[in-house]
Amino acid sequence: MKPKQLKSFLTTAVAVVVFSNSTQAVTVTLNADDPLIGFMNVFELPANGGGFVFGSGWGISDLTATTDSGANSITISPNTIGDPNEFWYQNTSGTAPDPANPGGPGQAGNKLMEANIFAQETGTFAGQTVTFDFEVLADSLTGAHQARAFIRDFAPDFSSSFDIFLPLNGLSGPQSISLSTINDPGRHIQYGYQLLGENVWVTDTAPFGSITLGAVPEPSTTFLGALGLTGLVGLRRRK
Repeated sequence: MKPKQLKSFLTTAVAVVVFSNSTQAVTVTLNADDPLIGFMNVFELPANGGGFVFGSGWGISDLTATTDSGANSITISPNTIGDPNEFWYQNTSGTAPDPANPGGPGQAGNKLMEANIFAQETGTFAGQTVTFDFEVLADSLTGAHQARAFIRDFAPDFSSSFDIFLPLNGLSGPQSISLSTINDPGRHIQYGYQLLGENVWVTDTAPFGSITLGAVPEPSTTFLGALGLTGLVGLRRRK
């Protein structure tokens, strides 16, 4: 069964979270060869009210994302839909041969698409402070698409969530976010990336750019020595 996903970019509040008195902590990163989950949320354009349309599980490649095991990186590009139907595309040129199916080069998208790529743990991180470390390796996105990293703590039935998001446009290098999770083993913890923006025709993606995100390498020996045994208590890294 595919995990459910709540609409997030347009409807959830961002929680600003700092380290608490939690007795346990875990540090995670997202590797290219992890069993990643893909989920797409679709919204109407703001001009059409911006309402939520649907959400469903999608394959990673269907999210217009690629993984590179050698570089241990994930590249996310603006979403494309091959269906030319007016549900997905506007007749922006006014010259589409079939106005009911106007999709094609140069035609603007008719939906906002929020691609989500993440790992999910259920019960494992309950009541812990989860830190998600990653790197922004390259970013050529325009203002038409917004990328974010997230940690999300979902209720057992996915009816609500407690979240932290970090906007990624314009950032580079190592980044980190943390969330103190609710101590309930039935809750689902997701951590990963989102990209939101209008869908574009497949041949029109290049001008909109992309973003490449990498896993943070394992700590060096020097770092571990400086951290000391006290700092290592309760620290785990997901590979």
